[in-house]
Amino acid sequence: MLAGTAERPAEAVARRRRLPARTRDAAVVGGYLALALWLTSRQWGRPDRLFHQAGDQILFEWMLARAARAVVGLENPLWSDALNVPGGVNLMANTSVLGLGVPLAPVTLLFGSQVAFVVAVVGCLAGTATAWYVLLRRRLVDSRLAAAVGGLVCGFAPGMVAQAGTHLHMAAQFLVPVILALVFRPEPGGRVWRPGVLLGLAVTYQVFLGEEVLLFVALAAGVFVLGYALADRAAAGRLALATAGRIAVGAAVAGVLLAYPLWFQFFGPGHYRGMPFHAYGYQLDAASFTASARQTVFGGNRLPGLAPNPTEENSFFGPGLLVLAVIVTIWLWRRPLVRALAACGVLFALLSLGARVRLDGAFTDLPGPYRLVAGLPLLDHVVPARFALICVPVLGILVALSIDRIRQLGRPDAGLGQGRPPTAGRPAPGNGVPAGGTAPRAVPVRLLWAGAVAAALLPLTPTPIRTVPAGPVPAFVADGTWRAYVPVGRTLVPVPPVTNAGRSPGMLWSARTGLAFTAPGGFFIGPRAPDDPAARWGAPDRPTSVLLRRLADTGEVPPITDADRRQAVADLRHWRAAVVVQGGLHHGEPVRRTVEALLGPPREIGDALVWDVRPLVD
Repeated sequence: MLAGTAERPAEAVARRRRLPARTRDAAVVGGYLALALWLTSRQWGRPDRLFHQAGDQILFEWMLARAARAVVGLENPLWSDALNVPGGVNLMANTSVLGLGVPLAPVTLLFGSQVAFVVAVVGCLAGTATAWYVLLRRRLVDSRLAAAVGGLVCGFAPGMVAQAGTHLHMAAQFLVPVILALVFRPEPGGRVWRPGVLLGLAVTYQVFLGEEVLLFVALAAGVFVLGYALADRAAAGRLALATAGRIAVGAAVAGVLLAYPLWFQFFGPGHYRGMPFHAYGYQLDAASFTASARQTVFGGNRLPGLAPNPTEENSFFGPGLLVLAVIVTIWLWRRPLVRALAACGVLFALLSLGARVRLDGAFTDLPGPYRLVAGLPLLDHVVPARFALICVPVLGILVALSIDRIRQLGRPDAGLGQGRPPTAGRPAPGNGVPAGGTAPRAVPVRLLWAGAVAAALLPLTPTPIRTVPAGPVPAFVADGTWRAYVPVGRTLVPVPPVTNAGRSPGMLWSARTGLAFTAPGGFFIGPRAPDDPAARWGAPDRPTSVLLRRLADTGEVPPITDADRRQAVADLRHWRAAVVVQGGLHHGEPVRRTVEALLGPPREIGDALVWDVRPLVD
């Protein structure tokens, strides 16, 4: 009897019990969302906590608050004078994440910058996993389970969780599968204009999420194309013309849309040249690839040197997943896709090791391939440790392909590693396969592989992102009392005024109050001086800001002279100061005594010390 002309009772029962496809897809996405919510659980409803790299969260909270203000006030989103008074900040030249800040503006306005930041973290993790799940399900695998596991790896690998708690611009990768799907299409012909235009729009949006991720996508796509062309020249030749056409159209669309923002970034006010740090110093230790990340069930304190800091734990895949990937690559080596993926994974893993390979915290005599590209334009600004993030989707896809291949065992239409089966439905009875089932000999293999995948992935199970205490926003600032002291055009100066680092009290207060006031300093990258575009962290130092920053760090009270007092007044005039405000500081009493020696006695207003300096600077 021909398959499909009659349905056996067992098949009919199984078909009725099976959930609709959309319900199963929704369950997968719901699982990703639940996991992301759990990972951020230590900060929900806790304004006194920040994720482990507190300074980066302060930066992105401020950027989200700035985007919301630009939306409601119809202000230029690429520039702000709310920080670094009187210089201002070129936001396009910094990680302003407008692609998150603009759509999250209602959340920011209603619930504040901290809630918006945590929502953004949830969206980046769950959104990236979901996007990869959709791409895998539609293009690469037939099994929903395979796509779900692959998406889980792509969205919640240790590197993604480490970046998500601090660097929104690196964690926002939900457009990466979209861009790849528009570039690489399975048919050799087809339309060019529509997918090309969509590609240009996606690339444009990704620029406002994170330019560094877009650079990684371009690099990975280039290596993948080269690897695929070497593995299957005939297929690459058939697809080349249409792929080039889509890329050309996309580049034209993105070029038009990004012309002004990119001009503003590289030539507008507040632009800079170079970077304020040596990117090549941020490299991964070779031992990190088999180690356990801090944010996993087996994580903990380790010997230093495996990663530059907790944020850059971009490898840490553990030995199980790496061994599994090698087995899958050998098993499915006949597939050009697998060979191209393997080339990408190996190359970018090696690049993440920097110019000189380290092992267990010590430098070796082995040169790293990064030294071959370190001087190239754009690549000279890339942190080598982040190249390992390209390995995350490579491993996720390989895992998904292996699960999909295992689930095909025993089916009459399953070839040896030749890709998706021609049909996604249940095979017809016959050929030794029981009706509605799988060949008995395939069951042990499936169980064995399920155990291997579980053993490789379970050690990577993430734990809630760690938090650290955050100093509260003084009530004097939070409830708006400051408004009676600060006229229009004047500033509120926090103590210390300029930090050049993430732990900037003024930046946190500004973010949590919706950029209600303007202030000097801040955590950003800008030029050293109006006539020197060399990059530096934060605002140029003033003598008073250097004095107070050192005092806040050490607690050592310096002798204060009349020259120091005159310099403090000059600096306050430069900052257009109306009030100086000291909130809770680690060395609060020494700081108080020093500022008092500079400016006179303060007023205690709630939990803040306030110096009204208008009589001094007017």
